Amino acid sequence: MSETQVNDENKKEVELEAKENEEAQVAEEETTDGEQEISEEMKELMEFKDKFYYVAAEMENLKRRHEKQLQDQMKFGTEKVMIGLLDVVDNLERTLQAIENDEDEKVKNIFTGVDMVKNQFLDCLKNNGLELIETDGKTFDPHFHEAMAQMPAEGKEDQEIIQTYQNGYSLNGRVIRAAKVVVAKN
Repeated sequence: MSETQVNDENKKEVELEAKENEEAQVAEEETTDGEQEISEEMKELMEFKDKFYYVAAEMENLKRRHEKQLQDQMKFGTEKVMIGLLDVVDNLERTLQAIENDEDEKVKNIFTGVDMVKNQFLDCLKNNGLELIETDGKTFDPHFHEAMAQMPAEGKEDQEIIQTYQNGYSLNGRVIRAAKVVVAKN
């Protein structure tokens, strides 16, 4: 083989290698671009997945809050009406106190009738969640009682309730009116 032929073959080999390298680079760039596209698509997919979980959790929290609000509304929806009816109970009790010691037979019958109506009324309110806050012999608790005065009282402990001015009531465990009381202070 002559030198020209060897140079031509070397030239062809170099050109062939250059073409192969060029094709490999193009293939590599396409693969890198494809991987970048896949990587970007995966990132976007993960973002959408995170957003979905966030929205799903938010919806679950909203559902729980709504259910709690409905339960509270069912429990305490009658609170304003109950507070208004407590004034009626107070007036019935004042009426009974005014005629309690009267000796007239007609007044005694009226007392009995009004007392029965008051008890029936309180039973109806109790069936709807209203409860009387106990005061007799109890220790003063600012969550349930409102102290109107303090008085010395023999045989009573400090902070013991000795008199009730106005009964207190709770509706389904929530105080709607604190009991107004006099507390012993020795």
